[in-house]
Amino acid sequence: MATDVQVKDIAIDIRSVSKLFGDFVALDKVSLGIRDNEFFTLLGPSGCGKTTLLRTIAGFEDVSAGEIVLYGKDIASLPPNKRPVNTVFQQYALFPHMDVMQNVKFGLLRQGVDEVEATKRVSEVLELVQLNQFANRLPSQMSGGQQQRVALARALAPKPKVLLLDEPLSALDLKLRQAVRLELQQIQNETGITFVFVTHDQEEALTMSDRIAVINDGQVQQVGTAEEIYEAPKNKFVADFIGETNLIDVKVKSVSGGKASCILPGGAAINCSAADGAKAGDGHLSIRPERVALVSPTKGTFVGTVTRQIYLGTDMHVDVQLDDSETVKVRVQNSKVAKIPEIGTKAGLNFDSDAARLLVD
Repeated sequence: MATDVQVKDIAIDIRSVSKLFGDFVALDKVSLGIRDNEFFTLLGPSGCGKTTLLRTIAGFEDVSAGEIVLYGKDIASLPPNKRPVNTVFQQYALFPHMDVMQNVKFGLLRQGVDEVEATKRVSEVLELVQLNQFANRLPSQMSGGQQQRVALARALAPKPKVLLLDEPLSALDLKLRQAVRLELQQIQNETGITFVFVTHDQEEALTMSDRIAVINDGQVQQVGTAEEIYEAPKNKFVADFIGETNLIDVKVKSVSGGKASCILPGGAAINCSAADGAKAGDGHLSIRPERVALVSPTKGTFVGTVTRQIYLGTDMHVDVQLDDSETVKVRVQNSKVAKIPEIGTKAGLNFDSDAARLLVD
């Protein structure tokens, strides 16, 4: 559980939850405190356990050990239909023979909501997702983005305390995903519902989330805001999985008070920030490509040969192979005054000490 908030501010308290499928450990003593009215993202590669964790919250999977507490009530033993949560899946599973109004109303009527009240509620959520004008259309007459919003409206209609979203944007093209991201953020802000969002897309997680839990091999690697996760990764997995980074082998002389004294491959000394748990000995620095500067070979902390240039519109990505064969990635913002060394020429590389972070191996 997060230590900087009170218990009453926690919507979902996941306490040492494990999930086993035979001998396979899908979740290994996972503990998380997800706050009320938070857009919280579970981020990780395929097979890391993030969807399994979501399914244990929803009740589609039983926990092998641990507790799941929703607003102070242990729900681990409750069936899915008794939990005040709803889920939006990758596949929207809309009824093809029902129009939008009927699709969204279906769950409410099954819960025994009066027809008049159900119709009123459906109109409210369709307005929220900007689909009022499509109430009488069939799913087959709508785009993928519109179908996604119908599924979202259906999940919101019963007024759940928590909304679970299992990679709901994966079927959409890039431009549409970007647009729907903004809509989801706005809807979460307007409804005040706690959103738990599952994705393997780092950009989605960084742009949408109040906080992110990075998961790998069934364990939580790090929890924090987008800035904390990106700027201060804890270990090699988080640093390498979130965006791009350069992992530099160093000799760590000492670690104290969140700072480390290290010796770079060329023999230069550097003092930098250190992740909690980093130790003296052999270690790795994480340096983001945009924090590395290209300079003349005579002025560089490192010197190498430019081996590749990739034009990406706003940025130019440059690979520099050091004399010890290690390659450093550099990201340079495109401008008319930027001078990029040609492929095959020598280049120097510099970075400020605050750009480097000693990781936990």
